[in-house]
Amino acid sequence: MGQISTGPPCFYQTFFIALSEYSLMAKRDYYEILGVSRSTTEDEIKKAYRKLALQYHPDRNPGDKEAEEKFKEAAEAYEVLRDPQKKELYDLYGHEGLKGAGFTGFRGFEDIFSSFSDIFEDFFGFGTGGRRRRHTYAQPGADLRYDLTISFEEAAFGTEDEIEVPRNETCSACRGTRAASGTSPSECPYCHGTGQVTHSQGFLTISTTCSHCAGEGSFIAHPCKECRGTGRVKKNKKIHLTIPGGVDTGSRLRVQGEGEPGLQGGPPGDLFVVIHIEPHEFFEREGDNIYCQIPISFPQAALGTRIEIPTLEGTEPLEIPSGTQSGEVFRLRGGGIKNLRGGGRGDQIIQVVVKTPTRLSKRQKDLLEEFAELSEFQTEAGKGKKKRGFFSGKKE
Repeated sequence: MGQISTGPPCFYQTFFIALSEYSLMAKRDYYEILGVSRSTTEDEIKKAYRKLALQYHPDRNPGDKEAEEKFKEAAEAYEVLRDPQKKELYDLYGHEGLKGAGFTGFRGFEDIFSSFSDIFEDFFGFGTGGRRRRHTYAQPGADLRYDLTISFEEAAFGTEDEIEVPRNETCSACRGTRAASGTSPSECPYCHGTGQVTHSQGFLTISTTCSHCAGEGSFIAHPCKECRGTGRVKKNKKIHLTIPGGVDTGSRLRVQGEGEPGLQGGPPGDLFVVIHIEPHEFFEREGDNIYCQIPISFPQAALGTRIEIPTLEGTEPLEIPSGTQSGEVFRLRGGGIKNLRGGGRGDQIIQVVVKTPTRLSKRQKDLLEEFAELSEFQTEAGKGKKKRGFFSGKKE
């Protein structure tokens, strides 16, 4: 008979124990919870959640812990699948993707009812299940957009700039309370500060938004004169920007926390700076490469030459070999735009264009005619015959 080992567990035992513990902790698939497919429409997702929320609502299942957990589970699934950004993140990376983005679900019933207050009212006519609450939960501030135009060279190499962004700031006179100095908001006498008017209907507690305070739970008897009772004033905020080299028209720079301030202690929004590039008088851009045309004369193209060409950083010599044709392309390695992701620089592409003179002196014409006679290609039919200049137009 074999002996039972009392030593440490083997690898496979440890693996299967860990796997079992993981399975117990793993969250269920959100589509499975709501009973919908990945291609389900937003309205169908809403209907599926409505059915589950009504089935497992705490007012319908007092003291039922399992129903409470299913109610929370359905709310979390709906919160993710109704939001296009969260849904896309979940479809790509699952629960870990949401966790990495900071989404951890709801802390409790109050959190759920605060987030879905309008939804519960639309669905069933009840809100918090008899719980007193006010519409004072934190709200994030709005994102702002600023359009910034920079030069071609600034886009190529990067730059620093300071901009002034008009935005709503918390009123310094009333500190956002909206009430005049020495006064404060008063509790609404109709909802007693809850923002909701409730009454019972069977086993449900029906809750509607207080019409007197619009759900605020309070009213302002003496509004602040500085902000006229809005709690905010318009101000310009100076913001320093570091613009990386390689940006192009349409590039967006995100400056976190420089949008409008949040409400009720909510986080501020972000500022998105949209870049526009001024056209250059000489260069054109395509990706990280820049393009230009350089005119040269017929003698320069025929005999070859050395010329100075403009670049983003001054001038550079360029060798033109003899026999260069109009339209030929030369490449200056590393003479283009910095790659936005740090992959070096593009190239400068130079196209030479042979310019034909339009005004010639008699001497120039005579020389060209002589050149034409000397350089005419001899055909089989013309062998043994006197060459005739192409430009001369003279008969033999």
